[in-house]
Amino acid sequence: MGLDAVDWAGLKHNYGSAEDVPGLLRRCGGSNPDDADDASSELFNLLFHQGGWVCSAASAALPFVLRLAATPQVPSRCAMLELVAMLAAEAGRIEARFLDPGWAPAWTQALPDLLGLLDDPEPEIRRAAADVLASCDSPGELVLPGLLRSWETEGDPATRLELVLSLGQAAVRAPVGRHGAEVVDLLRDLLDSPQAQIRLAAVHALAPNDPGLPAERLDLILEAVRAPTVELWRHTSSVQTGVLGVQHWAAGLTTGPDPAFTLGLLADHHDDEQRIGALAQAGRLLSQWRSPTAALLPRVVARLDDPTPEARFRAAELLACLGPAAAAHADEVATHLSDPSTRTTRKRETVGEAALWALARMNDPRCLPGLIELIAGAPSGFASASAHYPATDLHHAVLPALDEVLGHLPDHAEQLLPSICGRLDTATDDRLLNRLCEGLADWGPAAAAAVPQLLGLLEDDRTWTAAAKALAGIGTAGIGPAGVGARDLLLSRSRDAGPHAELAAWAYWRVGGEPGPALEVIGRSVEERGVRHPSLRKLAGFGPHAALYADRLRAMTGDTDPWTRVEAAHALWAVTGDAETAVPVLATAVLDLANGTYLPVMLPALDHLAELGQAAQPVADLLRDVPARDQRLRTSGGWRGFVQDENVRTAVSELLSASGQSA
Repeated sequence: MGLDAVDWAGLKHNYGSAEDVPGLLRRCGGSNPDDADDASSELFNLLFHQGGWVCSAASAALPFVLRLAATPQVPSRCAMLELVAMLAAEAGRIEARFLDPGWAPAWTQALPDLLGLLDDPEPEIRRAAADVLASCDSPGELVLPGLLRSWETEGDPATRLELVLSLGQAAVRAPVGRHGAEVVDLLRDLLDSPQAQIRLAAVHALAPNDPGLPAERLDLILEAVRAPTVELWRHTSSVQTGVLGVQHWAAGLTTGPDPAFTLGLLADHHDDEQRIGALAQAGRLLSQWRSPTAALLPRVVARLDDPTPEARFRAAELLACLGPAAAAHADEVATHLSDPSTRTTRKRETVGEAALWALARMNDPRCLPGLIELIAGAPSGFASASAHYPATDLHHAVLPALDEVLGHLPDHAEQLLPSICGRLDTATDDRLLNRLCEGLADWGPAAAAAVPQLLGLLEDDRTWTAAAKALAGIGTAGIGPAGVGARDLLLSRSRDAGPHAELAAWAYWRVGGEPGPALEVIGRSVEERGVRHPSLRKLAGFGPHAALYADRLRAMTGDTDPWTRVEAAHALWAVTGDAETAVPVLATAVLDLANGTYLPVMLPALDHLAELGQAAQPVADLLRDVPARDQRLRTSGGWRGFVQDENVRTAVSELLSASGQSA
């Protein structure tokens, strides 16, 4: 059937009608490599996008895509096979209702052509075809004969690696047919191959059915990963990466907190990339588990003296992540404060900056001179704004924003405040101003020396919101008599109809204002739809003054949004003392902590439960084992995940103490 014989307009892809597919297929087969590349990228987006289903257009396009892949003069052959691999893998993962009914017959018809590509003259096409056969869900009895024939004749080293992986995948897809046992025996024999990367491929191929094998053959895995021939994987279709990627791929063979593989990677090696990758894997393991810290910490500290700046940076950054757990090594870190060596990243972060961040996390005063320079405006690689990364098995070695560093140093507010006050007087960058004021808010009354500067900023329409946040955090105790002028300004701004009226009202109350005007504004925010939990948290701060909202708060404890439920329950208790309603709501929010599940809403819920004291004892009983859990409790990656884990464990310990138990 030709392209024009298909009713493309009646088919669907990720963006609607598939009538544009034939034109893209023709461009993919064109002689212009750049245009073919553009067309293949667009086709990939239309037919696969982010996965989740296999569309009718993909089923119809499959034979034409494979026809392009089989045509020697087509410049996008590998891209076509990559698309087929993604679709075939998705077809094997998704529920039947998301799979186009035409896919299965189209795949059955296409499989012989795909197997034929194992004999293509081009090694990269043979590799890509083997990768598709590893990804698909066709039973072993259909694909193993062709893969075995190819194995017997294949001479290209990278393609042989691809075939080993494909044989392993196909050998577990029932029915495997008469060649199943033969393939397993072959793969086991390959564990003793003279070629290190073939041995590694065999471990990967056998591990799904023999999960204990990687631990048994750890020496084999480490030897292959640390060998120069590891670069061979860069030429495969399925792995396509060098040292760092293969290290990460091999790390996935083992699960749990055992540090043996990472310790092996951290052993001395002449290759810079090997040592850098080893630190990346240390970050991966430490970000997920606490127990490897004792074993890995000395090896990480040793890398502070690595000849490569990236390795030194990563070592210092990991020590920052560990923070208090690495404080015994503060002296070694401090020797690198003046190291100006930079990374090759866009931000050009220095080793010295990572060391400064590490000392800040350790609450070590040797970070203060460097921080004072940063506050004064020295150029740096620290983040310009708060950044969040997902909690994956990749560790993000990044630096925080300045206010996030300052937030860890309330004990050193007295030494830092003069430079902060000077900067507040001269700052023209609104983002910097906001970051500094957020840091002051975190310090609370300890930041009282900045009040004169904040009062000046409060008078300026451009800067008053930043100042209001800081003053609200400092509170009446820190502001003292100066609060009279601040209250008048904030009360006036709270009466405006602008978007920041609630902030002004809250700050007015926090610096000693009367409850009535502030309650009126914040209570109105609580009644409105949208994100209400910040307003509810403020409302709790009024205590019994907010009694007129008790019925509304009680109703909101049943809201569908967990943040709203948690803050409404706490506000209800703060306003009325009703622990009987509040405790079950807060308990529901945190109980999954007992089985190792953490969500950000749990931290405020734990803090609120600790406020309730003895009334929260039943919840504390259920969470008493949480501080001893090995798995890190986090939803974020990078340094933030370590801090989340510390904070939630501290909160649980405080709950146990407040309810009359020992942590």
